Amino acid sequence: MAIGKLYIGRKVRELREANRATQGQFAERIGISTSYLNQIENNQRPVSAAVLLALAEKFAIDIADLSSGEGDRLLSALSEALSDPLFETYSPTLQELKLVAQNAPGLAHALITAHQAYRRSGEQLASFDDRLGRQTGLAEPTPYEEVRDFFHFVDNYIHELDLSAERLAAKLGLGDGENHAALVQHLERAHGVRVTRGDPSDEHVRRFDAKAGLLTINPYAPAPSRDFQLALQIAQLHDPSLIDSIIAQAGFRSEEAQEIGRIGLHNYFAGALILPYQPFLKAARDLRHDIELLAARFGASLEQICHRLSTLQRPGAKGIPIFFARIDRAGNITKRHSAAKLQFARFGAACPLWNVHQAFEMPGRIIRQLAETPDGMRYLCLATQITKGGVNFGAPRPRYAIALGCEISYADSFVYADDLDLSNRAAFDPIGISCRICERTRCPSRAVPPLKRKLVIRHDLRGTLPYDIAD
Repeated sequence: MAIGKLYIGRKVRELREANRATQGQFAERIGISTSYLNQIENNQRPVSAAVLLALAEKFAIDIADLSSGEGDRLLSALSEALSDPLFETYSPTLQELKLVAQNAPGLAHALITAHQAYRRSGEQLASFDDRLGRQTGLAEPTPYEEVRDFFHFVDNYIHELDLSAERLAAKLGLGDGENHAALVQHLERAHGVRVTRGDPSDEHVRRFDAKAGLLTINPYAPAPSRDFQLALQIAQLHDPSLIDSIIAQAGFRSEEAQEIGRIGLHNYFAGALILPYQPFLKAARDLRHDIELLAARFGASLEQICHRLSTLQRPGAKGIPIFFARIDRAGNITKRHSAAKLQFARFGAACPLWNVHQAFEMPGRIIRQLAETPDGMRYLCLATQITKGGVNFGAPRPRYAIALGCEISYADSFVYADDLDLSNRAAFDPIGISCRICERTRCPSRAVPPLKRKLVIRHDLRGTLPYDIAD
């Protein structure tokens, strides 16, 4: 796969400053002139392959840490915001967007936040009538959105929390698929919490009585869910100060956002505890990312496996850059993360041509798709349906589709690509990110017209859509 020009001036400057070197000293160490380094740091010139290799050799860093990461996610979010008709008089080039995302990420985040506020205000203004005068705080992000964006922009990887969970997992001997007894014993020995079976009719999976030191687990919940709830209780009790520190650094705007963020961090710790980083990374490689074998190997659910695969972003020990999403039957993306270049739209539904929607039609199967986005990037996409909720008759059982995938250059690491013709471009389905920003003008599955594109209305012709899109 061809690699585009890399403008990573801010990252190079941060690396130099972290090593307390002047530009002259740093340039000498990597074998370039001071003027060239100055141009790199100011994004006036891209870094060459030789410079990248020198940085990796001299400073023991992962090249992937320099060439990817938050930049792709920030660039995608910034591009989507600026595609709004609000900015119809301004169409930035890709290079301009990259310069802002790489040189002034704080400004990019501020612009994205302002655009989100504008969108929320517009949506609420459209839905309110005589109550408008009494509404306040229309532009404030919801606490859920704030927490979602926090995890999104930290690459869905919390280093200190992951290491803490991994150390505890090693101490308890977790990660062999037989975690239940060890989790129960640790709760009782380390925290004085006794685990008991709950009432099967209780709709809750877990109840915790802190005063009595009693954790009640629904006996009919699936084993992976029961173990995860035990790990979650350990997460709440193991190192509260570490969680508090991360919450404080996140700078959430409200107490509600802080508490939702706390839940997210507890869930993160629980997942990292039952699927410890290094053993899970090794198993993923050995089993070639066969999610069903990984689920059997670790005694986890498919969703837990897919979610954990998307978090393997530890510096110096990264897994395959994977995208992961969970979608309900209405097309709402209820979970999302991408370490790949594919970034999910922040507004609107997912592309109807994406195979994730087919998962509801074929429960129990893992559906494969070779897909290409408008920017020419190609992906291996996997999707399957999962069912959550109670097991008794009449209990609500919401169904979701989970999606997992990678760029095609990594497909050989997945067992699912073995019999696919990856070299045949005709085998790749054209998909987009969201109709409102998709560049494909001839897509018969388009739900809404694209923003910033002129429509051509023909009264004498009618195709699948009642309009054409000007090229």
